[in-house]
Amino acid sequence: MAKVAVLGYGTVGSGVVEVLDTNAAEVAKSAGEAVEVKYILDLRDFPGDKHENQVVHDFDIILNDPEVDVICETMGGLEPAFTFEKKALESGKSVCTSNKELVAAHGPELVEIAKKNGVSYLFEASVGGGIPVLRSINDSLKHEKIDAITGILNGTTNYILTKMDKEGIGFATVLKQAQDKGYAERNPEADIEGYDACRKIAILSSLMSGEHVNYEDIYTEGITKISIEDFAYAKSLNVAIKLLGMCKKNESGFFTIVAPFMIPMENPLANVNGVFNAIDVHGNMLGDVMFYGKGAGKSATASAVVADVVDILKHKGKHIEVNMNSKKAVLTSKDNAVRKFFVRVTENLEDQAKELFGNKIEIIKSEEVKGEFAFVTDLISEKDFEEKLWKLDSVKGYIRLY
Repeated sequence: MAKVAVLGYGTVGSGVVEVLDTNAAEVAKSAGEAVEVKYILDLRDFPGDKHENQVVHDFDIILNDPEVDVICETMGGLEPAFTFEKKALESGKSVCTSNKELVAAHGPELVEIAKKNGVSYLFEASVGGGIPVLRSINDSLKHEKIDAITGILNGTTNYILTKMDKEGIGFATVLKQAQDKGYAERNPEADIEGYDACRKIAILSSLMSGEHVNYEDIYTEGITKISIEDFAYAKSLNVAIKLLGMCKKNESGFFTIVAPFMIPMENPLANVNGVFNAIDVHGNMLGDVMFYGKGAGKSATASAVVADVVDILKHKGKHIEVNMNSKKAVLTSKDNAVRKFFVRVTENLEDQAKELFGNKIEIIKSEEVKGEFAFVTDLISEKDFEEKLWKLDSVKGYIRLY
């Protein structure tokens, strides 16, 4: 029988224990042996909980117990989670985690420590909740040259944008609704400013490149400037507006970005709505393959953690290779990326827009929006676009086209 410890008995940690209890037979069949929770680390006590006797407050109890095969870190945050994970790997215990912040910051380093000590470090639940995208990239698609990953990686922002689109409600109102439903935190900054999606695309970028993509190097925009007027124009253009995390390798370099994009409705990503996530992976031979599902939630995320536990136990005594190392990836400046842009300006600036961006711009007007018009540029670099944009007398907003 395999013994595991769970660090943190909050939403995800309690979900991991619940999955191991409820699906005990299925887990045992998949892992090749029964799996038992021996310890639950938390600062709190849980009187009346069926696992109250497994709760401990000292990590060293877990670290020094040779019976513990796998540690599931579901605490969140950088510390003490990083210290606990590092000590566990160095002591010969495998670790799996749902902690995207930690994986984005220290994942490649922890993968190397795991390899050095003949154990495994897995983090499926850190991206896309229960969607098995990391395992697929690391296993089923490892023969492919993956050159692009694009995803809707945050359910909260996708819910907000969907409600704005379908119901014509302003950003502030929908955010309040999302908070009331529990989809958004009281402090929603990590979601609405794009930081959560940024950490996830950093992890995906690191797996794609095999090197460490630091999330602090990724240009990131959130959704706070998106308005119902933008959606009125989007209907005219037959596009959706989604917050995308994107990494792409081509002859010009290795680009990463998180920002709102207008996506043609024929693209499957345009039809991913509500709290759902979707991740499109492009391989040189395979082409596009998409992963879709709920990107968060107790049961879905916990299921992904348990999948890592099973994988580790199936490979007991071996290190499961993960395509990451701590060499810093070299990212190409977003200034060099070339794309089209949607721009909103006051109604009297058509001549100025054509003078700056050329006569090839596509003028768009909406009966729902008064006192302004919009246009779509021809292909232009980010740098040239920014230089020309701020020469316009009045800019009401802009969005990139996918």
